[in-house]
Amino acid sequence: MPLPKEVKEKIIKEWARHPGDTGSPEVQIALLTARIRQITEHLKTHKKDVHSRYGLIKLVGKRRRFLNYLKREDFVRYRQVVKKLGLRG
Repeated sequence: MPLPKEVKEKIIKEWARHPGDTGSPEVQIALLTARIRQITEHLKTHKKDVHSRYGLIKLVGKRRRFLNYLKREDFVRYRQVVKKLGLRG
């Protein structure tokens, strides 16, 4: 199940580096994080939903690649994103 339109627009507005920005790594990471959290909640009640679990694993890998890219290109922005999203316990 995709993120509701209102939630997605809110995330994009909060993380965009300039108006109309939907492709920057920060926006992509924030959207993937919201989606990962949504699927994680779903899996808490539907423990045997293997297809959603597979999708979750794919999303986590995609977010990992975005984070690695951001870390390699601009470490300061990477630290800000990780801190603001509460990643890396």
